[in-house]
Amino acid sequence: MAAQYGLIGFPLTHSFSPKWFSEKFATEDIDAVYKAYPLENIESINDLLANYPLKGLNVTIPYKKDVVEFLDHISPAVEKIGAVNCIDIRNGKRYGHNTDVIGFEKSLTPLLKEHHTKALILGTGGAAQAVKYVLDTLGIEYQSISRNNSEDTLAYEGITEEVIAEHPLIINTTPLGMLPDIDVAPNIPYEALTEKHLLYDLIYNPTETKFLQLGKAQGATIKNGEEMLVLQAEASWDIWNS
Repeated sequence: MAAQYGLIGFPLTHSFSPKWFSEKFATEDIDAVYKAYPLENIESINDLLANYPLKGLNVTIPYKKDVVEFLDHISPAVEKIGAVNCIDIRNGKRYGHNTDVIGFEKSLTPLLKEHHTKALILGTGGAAQAVKYVLDTLGIEYQSISRNNSEDTLAYEGITEEVIAEHPLIINTTPLGMLPDIDVAPNIPYEALTEKHLLYDLIYNPTETKFLQLGKAQGATIKNGEEMLVLQAEASWDIWNS
């Protein structure tokens, strides 16, 4: 019987993983199937795993944080981040991992220059926690941006041209600009961007979001999330087959 893997989240209309894994299994002649399982609530994971002999799951929006309480073990990275995007299922036990950190670090590092010492992280969700973990590892200072000011975050209206100048690395972890809402972008002063800036968008569809387009127009280096997705998927496969 073919090994079964899948993706949980909600909704799952534009998901990368099912197509990527299905093509991988076909190309490499692997006896396995990968399906999307849209769950309207995270509690449904128990019914899913009771009814399907799944060996592994990927986890996407909005359950990367909420799924943790349904796991038996979590990795050191997950302990720090509080978000899971890969579940390894062995002998009835559920092991939580975060391969977003692997994908993000491997895809970001080749683009970094000596002056990329400070970053703005747009958004505060599960993906933002993975980004923070990587920046901590790389020794890059960061400021989190949210809708409202708090002890740990700066509101979007507080992003001045001086703040932009001081933070040459800007990472969008929000869904702003994702299909089908391609005409929106995070509210930052794009006119303050220069060729020294690196804009990284975790979104991969469209390949060039409005956030990236506006950065590119100012001469900034841009990067979307497609390579990160491929690398995190490969890391998931490595975990499932280790």
